[in-house]
Amino acid sequence: MSINYPTGSRRVSHVENTMRTGKTTKKALMFGKRGMGLEEEINLANDYYLVNHLAVIHKKPTPVTIVKVDYPARSAAKITEAYFKQASTTDYNGVYQGRYIDFDAKETKNKTSFPLKNLHAHQIVHLANILAQGGIGFVIIKFTSLNETYVYPAKELIAQWQKLNGKQSISYDEIVGRGYSVPESLSPSLDYLKAVDQYFEHLN
Repeated sequence: MSINYPTGSRRVSHVENTMRTGKTTKKALMFGKRGMGLEEEINLANDYYLVNHLAVIHKKPTPVTIVKVDYPARSAAKITEAYFKQASTTDYNGVYQGRYIDFDAKETKNKTSFPLKNLHAHQIVHLANILAQGGIGFVIIKFTSLNETYVYPAKELIAQWQKLNGKQSISYDEIVGRGYSVPESLSPSLDYLKAVDQYFEHLN
């Protein structure tokens, strides 16, 4: 099955999410992800989930106010000045298995910890509000140097933020111990809902 999206959107075909184990497959996985950032991997995964009727998750648009527009030609307009209307909350939200999920995505080259400076206080408040309303909140953290990605629950993130007063870092061991590892996959290359499934099991 394939779905044609409006102009400017991706066309994604149904692909079975299967993976054979072995050195050849692992090399293919590494090569397939080369040069791909975390956000791009998540966006491609979201396309896969949507086409295969698994979840409806989208990246949130960033609200901006346009201040100045130049018209170098009659048929062209160029935005030359704009500003953000408000501080952004988190990167993604949507519905999975009848539950509202809301999450941010962060990368770090650090091998031993995740610096809290990568997040902002208003994002922590936002995730706390999501939890208070019965939603599911988390952050996807990718250790790029280790090629490891984890779903880290908002509850744990908030506790660490309060403990460290928003400073310093959360240790790698803490994230591994309380987070959920995203397994290697071929299609999508970052099948993060597999980790979310494990998270859900602990919530039930």
